[in-house]
Amino acid sequence: MTSTETETFETIRLTADVVLIAAGHVLLIERGWDPFEGMWALPGGHVDAGEEVRTAAARELTEETGITVAAADLREVGPFTAPGRDPRGRYVTVAYTGTLPERIEPTAGDDATEAVWWPLSWLPELAFDHAAIIRAAVESAA
Repeated sequence: MTSTETETFETIRLTADVVLIAAGHVLLIERGWDPFEGMWALPGGHVDAGEEVRTAAARELTEETGITVAAADLREVGPFTAPGRDPRGRYVTVAYTGTLPERIEPTAGDDATEAVWWPLSWLPELAFDHAAIIRAAVESAA
């Protein structure tokens, strides 16, 4: 680096999201607070210090929907890293997908005010880049 160049540091936060699919439906939560309060989103959230990302995905799924899927049963879709994907700052998420043989009744919890199975063929407007994450998960399963 020359004396005229400067380094720019950016705080990057790590999250995990889950695309849980059953019988042609995807499980979504209604967000309980900003950003995107009242909008539909995938279950997910921050990775805790010392926690594996896949473990965080399974934990967040259970906390927000009451549905438990073992971390080992979640398949990685991949990282989503675009700057600006979250209005709070730079967030990188690793998305996972899982499949259930049938829909289980969800129970909203944590920062979710509602948890609902939506038909993949008719999704509401989604928060963040969650529509792209769902598309990637469905394509990776094909």
